[in-house]
Amino acid sequence: MYRLPCFLIALAPLLASPPVSAQLASIELSAGFYRIEAEVAADDANRAQGLMNRRSLPANHGMLFVFAQATRHCMWMRNTYLPLSVAFLDQEGRILNIEKMQPQTEDNHCAAGDARYALEMNLDWFASKGIKPGTRIAGIDKSPRPK
Repeated sequence: MYRLPCFLIALAPLLASPPVSAQLASIELSAGFYRIEAEVAADDANRAQGLMNRRSLPANHGMLFVFAQATRHCMWMRNTYLPLSVAFLDQEGRILNIEKMQPQTEDNHCAAGDARYALEMNLDWFASKGIKPGTRIAGIDKSPRPK
């Protein structure tokens, strides 16, 4: 009888902590000579979560958001602690526009046109590589289909 309460007390912190999110699919992309390792957010739950609650993002890593429809999507930084740049991409992976996003803000950062993808990277990653609107991000065609 004594062992059951001790077991439950030991188990309580694990049950109270938030669930560990499933590992997201990853894809290799490239922008010119630059390789990008991107986690893929292809469903509503992962797109809503994005990079929230993260404290760091390794160099040349990012998150690719795959949308079901090409439209004027917008992003914000609620509960996101990293300064990021987001590139909105068309169906072929060409950058429409790049926006700088500051941590923990709810300002909308929107695509300049119909975007099918958004690629979030560390702040100024695109600028530091000379990557501008019109540049094509290769590898988009291998991304999972949106759910």
